[in-house]
Amino acid sequence: MTETQPTLRALLARRDLELRLASSADDLDDGALDAPLRWVHSSDLIDPTPFLADDLLLLTTGTQFVGPAGDGESGEDAAAAYVSRLRARGVRGLGFGTEVVRDGIPPALVLACAVQRMPLFEVPYRTPFIALARANAEAIAAQAYARRTWALSAQRAISLAALRPDGLAATVAELASQLGAWVGLFDAAGTLTQSAPAGALDDGAVAAVTTEAGAVLRRGARAASTLEIDDRRVTMQTLGRGGHLRGLIAIVGADLDLEGRSVVTSVIAMAGLALEQNVGLGRARAALRAGLLQTLLGDDPHLARRVSRELWGPLPASPVVVGVAAVAANRTDAAVDWLELQAAERGGLFYARSGDGIVVVVSAADEGTPTALAGLLDAAVGLSEPTDYSGFSRAHAQALTALRTAVSGTVARFADAAGVLSSLDSPAARALADARLRPLRAHDEAQGTALVETVRTWLTHDARIDEAARALGIHRHTVRARVAQAQQLLGVDLSSFPARAELWAALVAAG
Repeated sequence: MTETQPTLRALLARRDLELRLASSADDLDDGALDAPLRWVHSSDLIDPTPFLADDLLLLTTGTQFVGPAGDGESGEDAAAAYVSRLRARGVRGLGFGTEVVRDGIPPALVLACAVQRMPLFEVPYRTPFIALARANAEAIAAQAYARRTWALSAQRAISLAALRPDGLAATVAELASQLGAWVGLFDAAGTLTQSAPAGALDDGAVAAVTTEAGAVLRRGARAASTLEIDDRRVTMQTLGRGGHLRGLIAIVGADLDLEGRSVVTSVIAMAGLALEQNVGLGRARAALRAGLLQTLLGDDPHLARRVSRELWGPLPASPVVVGVAAVAANRTDAAVDWLELQAAERGGLFYARSGDGIVVVVSAADEGTPTALAGLLDAAVGLSEPTDYSGFSRAHAQALTALRTAVSGTVARFADAAGVLSSLDSPAARALADARLRPLRAHDEAQGTALVETVRTWLTHDARIDEAARALGIHRHTVRARVAQAQQLLGVDLSSFPARAELWAALVAAG
């Protein structure tokens, strides 16, 4: 993209203005001639700074230097103080109009500009100051037009990319090309699914961006944010509705102006629409998966094997482990998206939603997927013992039993959970447990409290107040107050082990 830049270098390059740079290149900072100019102003005040704006080019005829202070030691002091004030105010350069008050530029002013590294140039008598102001205004207008033209062209190119079969990947690549920056698309679980250009970021930077993207998505609210990672500007924008985020776009290394932001906004709209349109298809897939789960629970894998092979690839090879994952409601979509990505990339995985949670089936040797699901989505996961598909329903029941002993972010195995407490999985035990816990549940429903959750977490952490508070993300005094209230409602003293054991058994039986 070529455009006329509003800079001092651009003004010096215009032959019609006949300007001459009086500064030596050695006396200027790098990029001093290429800094953007907001405007060109003229003043002969000895201190014009109260009337100036930042990033401005100042023109003068030098009348403020006429008289005893024009030359000699006192003239050098006056010039030095004058240029120092301009430098502190953010003036980008000083133009001296010659042959109006005097011939040439005062040596004291040349010296002062060299000391302050202020660009100094001569404006000949035949070039009016207003010509410089008009030339810079034209450059600003030309740049604005060029940026608008670029934005329209970029949006058109991105729209065409979105029509390709690999729409999202092509859109990300085109946006990266247009911005000259790294662009990454993260799914709802915070996994990087698309990025461009390849290799533009090192592994450490990608990991840092991924960590921040995951933190933004876990908050569950629509958000746009800008931050610095390794001295590079990172812009992040979520996709989807608050509470139902579909992902996030991260841009590294682009300082976005108004037009740049408009291009990014168009990509966000298209990506968000594409992801939302996938929701309907996702619902259909989820319904099909749920139906196949029911056939597996009937210990007959033939239909599930045939359908899975046609749509997603073979079911995991026997022996398999059945897992049930309990995920917070606002993270369920993210969990499904993550599992879908794992199934597409790696295979050997089947999952489906059920009333008990998300059922995950992997080969007995694959312990990584359930562990990653628990850690990444803060899910509680229960795992069965290894089985073949003829024992699927029994394995599913084992996973549910193990799930009752799992806490968020962990995996519990039936082999570890099986014991006396596993015998509580019966209608009679559940009825007794529901009656025992009814006062706490009634209070939670009426008052909007979380006594059941608090007591469960407190007992899971061996009745340690501080650890339970950290797990719940609340103050320890709040945990202590809730436990005391639960004691009062239940009419028991939870400082004794038998009372705590009975309450834990009720919680396990109730599920």
